Amino acid sequence: MEHVRDIEREAIAEIAACSDERALDAVRVRYIGRKGQLTLVMRGIGQLPPEQRPAMGKAAGAAKAAVTRVLEERSAALKAKAAEQVKGVDATLPGRRYKAGRRHPLTLVTEEIVEIFAGMGFAVVEGPEVELEYYNFDALNMPSDHPARDERDTFYLREGVLLRTETSAVQIRTMERTSPPVRVISPGRCYRNDTPDATHFPVFHQVEGLYVDRGVNFADLKGVLSCFARQMFGSGMRVRFRPDFFPFTEPSAEYAFSCVVCGGKGCRVCKNTGWLEIGGSGMVDPEVFRHVGYDSEACSGYAFGMGIERIAMVKYGIDDIRLFYENDLRFIRQF
Repeated sequence: MEHVRDIEREAIAEIAACSDERALDAVRVRYIGRKGQLTLVMRGIGQLPPEQRPAMGKAAGAAKAAVTRVLEERSAALKAKAAEQVKGVDATLPGRRYKAGRRHPLTLVTEEIVEIFAGMGFAVVEGPEVELEYYNFDALNMPSDHPARDERDTFYLREGVLLRTETSAVQIRTMERTSPPVRVISPGRCYRNDTPDATHFPVFHQVEGLYVDRGVNFADLKGVLSCFARQMFGSGMRVRFRPDFFPFTEPSAEYAFSCVVCGGKGCRVCKNTGWLEIGGSGMVDPEVFRHVGYDSEACSGYAFGMGIERIAMVKYGIDDIRLFYENDLRFIRQF
């Protein structure tokens, strides 16, 4: 009998301490549920001597009734409190739908570019955006009077220190600490003192590629870029190479992809040429190898670069580079 009274007191104390319906339901299960303490007591009454059963049955029934009553009262109090807290709120209104975040189109394109070149054996390397003039210009065989060095084209922080104008500087740093063979790409942010318009922006993203080993030739370069073009834009994509000049490659070539809009027939997007210029490429100049301590007689290599914004504009049919940087959610949510 005393045990039954102890269970009743413990149950009522725990009910009073409950602060929400979940805790209250846990107390109900613990004391008057199918395997609750009072339920087990009532099931065991039949094992008592006959003369003790009536008194024990009466005590257990009264205890269960008291616990049940207190549970109902506490439940009503908690519901009233919850209703008071949401007073003035229309519970019939539909809930607010939270929109899932989206990755930026430049992030999507960068990840796809990295995945494609990784499949061809290229590792990803990174370097500082605040760069030394030596790595950005000198080691890339840029003459001291080259127009790119002018303050009207480059952001200088102080003498000899600047915001990198291309990720080619990462190639120099990589070759300094790595012996051939080297097969890497270096995606990253670059800066140039450009006036913003539909095709130019002071901040942009590039991917530079470099492969140095024995016997590397221009045919290898053409094969890699052609393979990339087909994987990025489809099996029908064609690649065109035309002679060009870059201080850090010799011979050099500008490469273009057939227009994805008109299929190479000529349209407004490609200015009726059927081709979209993508970037520059070429065989690494021996002078660049000299800066990093490579023997140009023992090894050769190619390098290429492409603008990530340019690839994204071609892939998604975007005609203004400024859209990538205006943070307009209506634009971002399309990807």
